[in-house]
Amino acid sequence: MQKAKLTLKTSPEHKTVIQLSDRASVGGQELLIIGGPCSVENQNQMEIIANRLATAPVQALRGGVYKPRTSPYDFQGMGLEGLKVLDAVRDRYGMPVFSEVMAISQIEEISAHVDVLQVGSRNMQNFDLLKALGQVNKPVLLKRGLAATLEEFVMAAEYILSYGNPNVILCERGIRSFDSYTRNVLDLGAVAALKQITHLPIVVDPSHAAGKRELVADLARAAVACGADGIMVECHPEPEKSISDARQTLSLEEMIALVRSLEPIAAAVGKTIPPGSGVVPQLALV
Repeated sequence: MQKAKLTLKTSPEHKTVIQLSDRASVGGQELLIIGGPCSVENQNQMEIIANRLATAPVQALRGGVYKPRTSPYDFQGMGLEGLKVLDAVRDRYGMPVFSEVMAISQIEEISAHVDVLQVGSRNMQNFDLLKALGQVNKPVLLKRGLAATLEEFVMAAEYILSYGNPNVILCERGIRSFDSYTRNVLDLGAVAALKQITHLPIVVDPSHAAGKRELVADLARAAVACGADGIMVECHPEPEKSISDARQTLSLEEMIALVRSLEPIAAAVGKTIPPGSGVVPQLALV
């Protein structure tokens, strides 16, 4: 990793803290909790989720509007209409939102509606996309590739930093293995190693690692215990009816219970869970 001039730590104290909003940050003492559905489905769905999670406390929302699906016949996302939904929910609840960008042509449109641009595992080494995101004034959450080594992961982040964007959040989401019981193998050893190697914040996505909702909470707690700066968890008002990733999605009640269970673990590793936005307007269902 000698060529990683910008991502490597220069001292044990060297760390980057990224401010996502007036209330939410990642990389410091506060544990960032991101919740929401795999896919934005409609305004009502996101209103219900934000209303429940704002005081959970969950600090940020996730929701896909452009979806990289294995089959071209599966739901591909709401596109611009989904971005408008995220924009409205962000304004009403004061919560920063994360959403995936799949192509250079989508960057300008997505940047106008979300706070953090997410690069999915399939695009971790899409170098032209990484270069373009290096020129954007928005934080980028970079997911580890399906079979990427730590050096490849760090060097992908280096692309973004080298083109001018210092605000990169690494995300461990599991790597592919011979064992099919879980969707992927969550590499928590990589989280501990990356905390020593790089100054960038590291978030863990236990939902995509597990592929089964009954495993998500335990993996999330383990991620916090090993030093992750945050977690990203899929949740939905009616998980079984989720358009995508239903099997790994928590109910809102399960999500809230998970957050509460993290408090003593966060305290044990020197982190705190900040309050959510605290903004809970009357539900505006349509």
